[in-house]
Amino acid sequence: MREYLKFYIDGQWVEPVELKTLDVINPATEAVCGKIALGSAADVDKAVMAARKAFPAWSQTTREERLDVLNRILAEYQKRFGDLATAVTEEMGAPASLAQRAQVPIGMGHLATAVSVLKDFKFEEDRGPTLIVKEPIGVCSFITPWNWPLNQIVCKVAPAIATGCTMVLKPSEVAPFSGQIFAEIMHAAGVPAGVFNMVHGDGIGVGVPMSSHPEVDMVSFTGSTRAGIEVAKNAAPTVKRVAQELGGKSPNIVLDDSAFAKGVARGVATMMTNSGQSCNAPTRMLVPAARMDEAIAVAREAASQITVGDPNGNSQLGPVVSEVQFTKIQKLIQAGIDEGATLVTGGVGRPDGLDKGYYVKPTVFANVTNEMTVAKEEIFGPVLSILGYDTLDQAIKIGNDTEYGLAAYVQSEDLGKAREVAAKLRAGQVSINGGGGDMMAPFGGYKMSGNGREWGDFGFHEFLETKAILGYAPKEAAE
Repeated sequence: MREYLKFYIDGQWVEPVELKTLDVINPATEAVCGKIALGSAADVDKAVMAARKAFPAWSQTTREERLDVLNRILAEYQKRFGDLATAVTEEMGAPASLAQRAQVPIGMGHLATAVSVLKDFKFEEDRGPTLIVKEPIGVCSFITPWNWPLNQIVCKVAPAIATGCTMVLKPSEVAPFSGQIFAEIMHAAGVPAGVFNMVHGDGIGVGVPMSSHPEVDMVSFTGSTRAGIEVAKNAAPTVKRVAQELGGKSPNIVLDDSAFAKGVARGVATMMTNSGQSCNAPTRMLVPAARMDEAIAVAREAASQITVGDPNGNSQLGPVVSEVQFTKIQKLIQAGIDEGATLVTGGVGRPDGLDKGYYVKPTVFANVTNEMTVAKEEIFGPVLSILGYDTLDQAIKIGNDTEYGLAAYVQSEDLGKAREVAAKLRAGQVSINGGGGDMMAPFGGYKMSGNGREWGDFGFHEFLETKAILGYAPKEAAE
């Protein structure tokens, strides 16, 4: 049983101003597996003021000093790899193989990428008589989710450290263990006091004061669109910068060619990864209407190969993260049935043989229309909707007919045709034929999927202000 009852503020583990606790539930067993302290506005204020105090000195550190700190963080992260993997599996149900292969390594990837980018990043640029300077924005609030906990923590913290910002992190209270260990990593790495701070808590008690605090210059939030709207409202009175990576309902357009079956099978496997709990999951598969029956057969076979069970065993999918999520997903699956979509496989209830844990059957609906609930709402579970199209133009129109625009996918043996389709999709990231894994590729969305970009050098710019010094003149002209 884990107990994390202190917060990390100003380089020390400190008691909450007032101790209130929250039980953490293991989604595979439905048993209490830990307890965290719930922070308050008073705790947030202490953390923010520690970050404010640390900012003048940290913002003036050299590139070399920040590289040294990032490399120390990376070294400590590597030492705690096993602890982090165990924590992710326990807190949010990711299969051990996924935790070890993706959930934990991606955090290392962001740290290594930040080191690489920082080495050559241009913080100054001469433009005639004017000097353009990129300076750290200041104190940042980070509110991160439970589905890829380390990815979202580190893709914010690493560039913030690299650019000279100070910060306060609120990990998800649903899956807080990996965030706690990350704070321990920052302490072991000797990050200067106040540069990194962490307060556990929920959205009301900690998220609201973090996003509204007048001494916070920027808030970066990853989560639902509904919560992101509230964060933006809270931040508006102090006109702070808001960066958001929110929901998605990503289209996956499979073209009518000889790679069709491969594209459908790939789409099923990609969508189901992490039990469908990825904001960029390809949840709407678009196939030629004339090949709907073939798509159904391929998707049914692909889904039938996916095993669900104990995340510490050999299963490909573990549970979804919580009872709240499980209940929501069940209601949405029932909505698909009630609205007349063809249930290809899966459905309501737990998979056979699993009577405890928040396990969801890998579910595929076909003959879905874009007006159906399962095509419009972000389900955040292993539920795929297959829609038919008559022409490519219609496929693109359906693909773009959503309030979201985080990601999109195209499958085709004709790379030229796939590129043409990709160019017309309104999304922040488009993957062709399973292309992915580029740590330098910007990640973020159009429309109600958010604003701003994370990852690589694009992530650096979110944490920088731009200053123009007029009349500066090039050095050679001044000599």
